[in-house]
Amino acid sequence: MRKKIVAGNWKMNTGIQDARTLVDGILNDLPQLASHQQVVFCPPYIHISRVNGQIQDSGKAQVFCGAQNCHDKASGAFTGEISIPMLKEIGVTHVIIGHSERRQYFAESHDFLKSKVDALVEAGMQVIFCCGEPLEVREAESQNDFVAQQLKDSLMHLNAEVLQNQVIIAYEPIWAIGTGKTASSNQAQEMHAFIRALLATHYGEDTANEISILYGGSCNAANAAELFACPDVDGGLIGGAALKAETFLPIIQALS
Repeated sequence: MRKKIVAGNWKMNTGIQDARTLVDGILNDLPQLASHQQVVFCPPYIHISRVNGQIQDSGKAQVFCGAQNCHDKASGAFTGEISIPMLKEIGVTHVIIGHSERRQYFAESHDFLKSKVDALVEAGMQVIFCCGEPLEVREAESQNDFVAQQLKDSLMHLNAEVLQNQVIIAYEPIWAIGTGKTASSNQAQEMHAFIRALLATHYGEDTANEISILYGGSCNAANAAELFACPDVDGGLIGGAALKAETFLPIIQALS
């Protein structure tokens, strides 16, 4: 049974006390998670150690601490960057790679993302690999080709065992991130089914059916249950709604 996951991407938000209060508020009221369900907090770097400590102190199972990015090199003269060994040392298990904001604002190429994926896999980390199309591509009805190219160039060089054990895919229609617009459940299901079919063609159906594919793009407490009910939607990569316990907890509760 493939994992059902809700990951909260805090982006560049929260101060120290806000972060502590947020995590405590979620952990205190977190429902018992089944063995196939997971929650991942992805706070800014400066909060990771503290958040991971709160998770460990809570004794909650199936809850993990992730990072929003990493560099592909283990060390070196890369001012301002954070390496994978540094993240592992403070308890990070998951790393978001290829978020549309990293692609757009920091010009991260498919080749650079491929290098990050390889470094994370080698380190034994879980990769949350983001893909998705901008509005003009969706309007041109070229979204399938666009997303397929992202996956082929940066992810699908991995072998089936690695993909199945260390990769989570997050589909994020760029036109729906932070805009209040959300892909309809039909649109989300169509793209998730396309991604799974693409994986099945390359790796076989058994592998494709074990890969968790999350939806990201203005997923919230009001629409999470409908989105997560889609057969190929395995949870969400949550932005703004992850910043308040009262909006994040109902999304977790929508997991099946």
